[in-house]
Amino acid sequence: MLEQRIEQHFIDSADLKYQSAQVLSKPIAAAVQAMMVCVTSGGKILACGNGGSAAAAQLFTAGFVGRFERERPELAAITLAADGATLTAIANEYAFNAIFSRQVRALGGSGDVLLALSLSGNCVNVQDAIHAAHEREMVVIGLTGQGGGKMAQLLRDTDVHICVPHDRVARILEVHLLALHCICDAVDTQLLGEQEETTP
Repeated sequence: MLEQRIEQHFIDSADLKYQSAQVLSKPIAAAVQAMMVCVTSGGKILACGNGGSAAAAQLFTAGFVGRFERERPELAAITLAADGATLTAIANEYAFNAIFSRQVRALGGSGDVLLALSLSGNCVNVQDAIHAAHEREMVVIGLTGQGGGKMAQLLRDTDVHICVPHDRVARILEVHLLALHCICDAVDTQLLGEQEETTP
């Protein structure tokens, strides 16, 4: 019984990824183009999210500042959920809802990109970060699920919305991770060209 339940998780995850491939390929490609314009113009990516989305944001910025799968120059990216002192200072002095928006106003500028992750699209602190990014004339790339929630209403025509067509948070996060991997791979390909496949 337990093994069957585990197998079903694999099947459900694979099914959603297969179903999402065609739906999400266009917005993911648009996200890549927005990030390419940003990083090739000397800009930076600011990434934010809560819980698992914060971890996904950290994974993404690690792939930009470090590398994804290929050797290349560093790309500027900052995770806004990683600095405990800053987060707790802002939350203590202002409110938890301000932990990302104040950092966006401090660090973001015109031409930068905000990567905003929220599984439901309803995280207030992420919504506030989007408002701050728009004030700074930044492009926002929103990763959501569950129909996009309130974030879907905040995103502008110049922004990008990658909305996973599912309601279960575990499945949405799994596709978010795949989307971020696609972005990292595509940015590398845009910068370095196609890589020939090698057989072991």
